[in-house]
This record gives sequence, C-alpha cells and structure tokens, in this order.
Amino acid sequence: MENSKKAFRNPIRAAIATLLIGLVMQILHWPYSEGIIFISFAAILVLYAMRFARKEEKKTVDLIKMVLVLFWTTNGLLTILDFTHTLFFQIGTAFTFIAWFAMEGTSYFMSKDGDIKNSTAEIVWNFVMVIGVITLICGGLMHLLSWTYSIPTLTLGLTIVTSYILKDIFTAPKRKEDDVNNEELFL
Repeated sequence: MENSKKAFRNPIRAAIATLLIGLVMQILHWPYSEGIIFISFAAILVLYAMRFARKEEKKTVDLIKMVLVLFWTTNGLLTILDFTHTLFFQIGTAFTFIAWFAMEGTSYFMSKDGDIKNSTAEIVWNFVMVIGVITLICGGLMHLLSWTYSIPTLTLGLTIVTSYILKDIFTAPKRKEDDVNNEELFL
C-alpha cells in the first residue's frame, strides 16, 4: 500500500509512538508524562478524524474504525483528567474493536485472491512488533511488581515498538496496488 494514498499516516504513527513513550514515562513516574499522553491522545483523535473526513468513499468498516478511535481516545483523555465514569467508553471501545475485528481484522493481511500479501521481511517485522509489545507489557508488569531488570526490559520493549513504528514512517513503500478504504488502525 502506498503511503501517499493514506492521509496523515505518518503523523498518526508519530502520535502513537509519542503515546507509547508517554505511557512508559508514566509507569516510571517521570514528570510531564500525563501531558505527553494527553497531547498524544488528542493528536490521534484529531488526525484520524481529519483522515476520515478526507475519505471520498466511506464504508461501514471505516465508520466503525472512526468510532473505535473516538471511544479509545476519549477514554484516554478522560482517564488522564481523572474522570471517574469512563466505563461507557471502555465498553464502546471493546464493542467497536470486536466489530472491526469481525469485519476486517485478519482480512487486512490477505490479498484479494486469498493469498498472504506480506513478504518474508514484513512477516519478520510483524513478529518483531509482537515480541516488542510482549516485552513492553512484561517490563511494565515487572516494574509494578518491583522486580529486578524491569527498567531494561521496559526500555527494550519501548525501543522495539518505537523502532517498528519509525521504520514504517521512514521507509518507502514497495507495493503498487492500493485500496484507499483498506486502511489499518495501528492501535
């Protein structure tokens, strides 16, 4: 898929990378983490709304993704503001995620002929992303439990996930085919 046909793809990815950094800063109890998280959630919401508005043909799955981002970011913003009643937004996020996954989840990785469209390098990078997310989660849990080596584990996970996002931002696309409405969510 070409980057040029997906509006605001790189700024959204940069906002997600900043959100991850802010979350790690919050786990480590560093100053200004809540501000970074708040600005990141707000940027994701605004950029994705602008991306949705620029689409010429809006399908049902596009609307579901927009509502998913709306619920998810609103929940994040209200949580940072210590709003106590965020259960509605959490339930909305869960239901819209299930709806998106049922409609498009695994089909994104398939071509129109039913063949897997990812190259071996992309599959390896996706595997690295999964390892990075697992490492990030484990590092966060280890830090909450005050275990040894939690900070290096957390830092390794953050480095892997951030490098994955930055790799996608700075690498040129190799595929020529593109379906404007077949956009990934990256959440």
